[in-house]
Amino acid sequence: MKNELRRLIAKNKSEEKAYALARQAETESSATGSARRDFLKKTALGGIGLAGFMGMSFEDTLAQSTSKINRSSAPSELKITDMRYALTNVMGGTAIIRIDTNQGIYGLGEVRDAADVRYALMLKSRILGKNPCNVEKIFKVIKQFGGPARQAGGVCAVEMALWDICGKAYNVPAWQLLGGRYRDKVRLYADTPEARSPEEQQKLINYRIKDQGYTWLKMDVSIGELKGKPGTVVNSKFWEDSKGNLAQWGDGQNPMSYANTMHPFTQIQITEKGLEELAGIVENVRNMVGYDIPISTDHYGHFDLNNGIRLARALDKYRLAWFEDMVPWQYHEQWKVISEAIETPTTTGEDIYLLKDFMPLIHTRAVDIIHPDLASSGGLLETKRIGDYAEEFGIAMAMHQAGTPVSFMANVHCAAATQNFLALEHHSVDVPWWEDLVTMTGGGKMIDKGFAPVPLTAPGLGIELNEDVVKAHLHPSDKSFFAPTKEWDEVRSHDRTYS
Repeated sequence: MKNELRRLIAKNKSEEKAYALARQAETESSATGSARRDFLKKTALGGIGLAGFMGMSFEDTLAQSTSKINRSSAPSELKITDMRYALTNVMGGTAIIRIDTNQGIYGLGEVRDAADVRYALMLKSRILGKNPCNVEKIFKVIKQFGGPARQAGGVCAVEMALWDICGKAYNVPAWQLLGGRYRDKVRLYADTPEARSPEEQQKLINYRIKDQGYTWLKMDVSIGELKGKPGTVVNSKFWEDSKGNLAQWGDGQNPMSYANTMHPFTQIQITEKGLEELAGIVENVRNMVGYDIPISTDHYGHFDLNNGIRLARALDKYRLAWFEDMVPWQYHEQWKVISEAIETPTTTGEDIYLLKDFMPLIHTRAVDIIHPDLASSGGLLETKRIGDYAEEFGIAMAMHQAGTPVSFMANVHCAAATQNFLALEHHSVDVPWWEDLVTMTGGGKMIDKGFAPVPLTAPGLGIELNEDVVKAHLHPSDKSFFAPTKEWDEVRSHDRTYS
């Protein structure tokens, strides 16, 4: 082996010398552009060839030449040994899980925002002792325990963590395990901030576009904006809460509240005056933003498809990027009616679990864009499958995301590997400590001028937790930090779904 290594060193010495001279000549040439020249200078010392080891002993040379090998990892012998969690204060309570192995490699996953971490913990007994690199095999074992929206949080968290482990074990980024990448950076979309005056809102929008660099925005067009404006909404008083609001969230203890009543069953209607008021809000934002920036919309309120169509037609002229979740995703036939009645693209999907429940929307082209949340749709591989399947029907994919940097980076890898991807939501744009929850293991920024650079070499998800920051932002209800979870080790049921 020594002779072979020395032969390679001698062979490469002359080749590397010639290569270095060629780079130097290109750097000094007046025909070389400034960007290329900067690249050549920055990468001049970016790697070490075998010829560079000539002054070393054979042992040092061998150690240096194999330095990138993860000596602690024998992927075929990996076993899952533990699962623990930390409940962060992101979005009022979002849990990060950590899956440990017998070789010291661990993976990070995330239970979707506002979902109970126990959705993940109850899966611990089903995965202990298994090889985490058998991601699809484990997914098939646990996917029966997932469901729509937050009910899928545990399954998706485990799946994310398995890809993180697998990437670290094989020393490749997660996107490489998904089949490779289509892009080096992922476009983000961010909420358009609201303000008390047009002047203040213009400042906030300028900050979002010019300073933060976002090229895609999103805004709410809610009938909540019509509060206190007589003659704009029919039948709203019956549904208002104690503060006079049409609250679309909360009140989980009352299944008959406005927040928990599906859109077709409220019989709320928007009057022509109400439509004019909402159109004025959108026109104001569109005039501030201009037409170079796409503007998506969401959170209209709970009303039926007829009023949804009326609202959409009133706003069609503003060339919005999409109407999102106008009716529940389950009503795919109603979605088709809406999509055929309006000009603006339609989208839904943030609460859909697995490809099978996207299929009715895709097969009938009931929406123009699918919108999965990777923390609900099944994780990285299932979300890529959803995107690939939609692509076959000429349907694009945007991605919903409202969690911690763990879920965010899982989305980045999936988006990089999916061709029909449009944009990824970033819901914590203005949370100052959000990015500091993790460290990028490959260096560089997590977000750069409205885009997420794809980690090109960092293994797994390309992040590690910044533990001090996570500890500083734990949810008040649970200050434990990756404490033991032995009570979840034992399987106590027979899980087979057939006789």
